[in-house]
Amino acid sequence: MVVIGLILLLIGALVGPHILFVLGLVLLIVGLVMNFVPIGGTRRRYY
Repeated sequence: MVVIGLILLLIGALVGPHILFVLGLVLLIVGLVMNFVPIGGTRRRYY
């Protein structure tokens, strides 16, 4: 998700559609939050 966000951010900045820039920024932020915040607890469960 972070990679897709960066790609859309670059395309939006270079080509010009503002919606691509905003969408890339949102995807980048959501991807970073999902990487750094443990969802479902911090313990790893192995079954």
